Amino acid sequence: MEDKLTLLGKQTGYRQAYAPDALECFGNKHPEYDYWVHFECPEFTSICPVTGQPDFAVVRINYIPAERMVESKSLKLYLFSFRSHGAFHEDCVNIIMKDLIAAMQPKYIEVRGIFTPRGGISIHPYCNYGQPDTPYAAMAARRLSNLPE
Repeated sequence: MEDKLTLLGKQTGYRQAYAPDALECFGNKHPEYDYWVHFECPEFTSICPVTGQPDFAVVRINYIPAERMVESKSLKLYLFSFRSHGAFHEDCVNIIMKDLIAAMQPKYIEVRGIFTPRGGISIHPYCNYGQPDTPYAAMAARRLSNLPE
């Protein structure tokens, strides 16, 4: 699968529009084990669909891979493609999660957005997913019900 990666080691071209097709995956060399992969994007930017003003956030992605894993440079380019995408904070984290599920079918995934306050209010949306009919679905329900306020 690694021979299908097109971005790694190449000059970076940044997308000017939302680009889920930027996500590239490779084979997990240890699918028999459960392990945690954490990504943090401290420079996430999107556009408010109402005002057109930029929104800034730290986006944290955690997942337990199954057969496929997301390549980090493609993830960076994908996340940067939100810079001119109009979406509310809650929508951004759900779109990111759904696109990553479609790309790699992880056992478990969660996405949190820690958005900079605008108008005196901070918004920190969280979403997660565990493969149905597996212990990961129960894990997703547990984690969601135990989030700190």
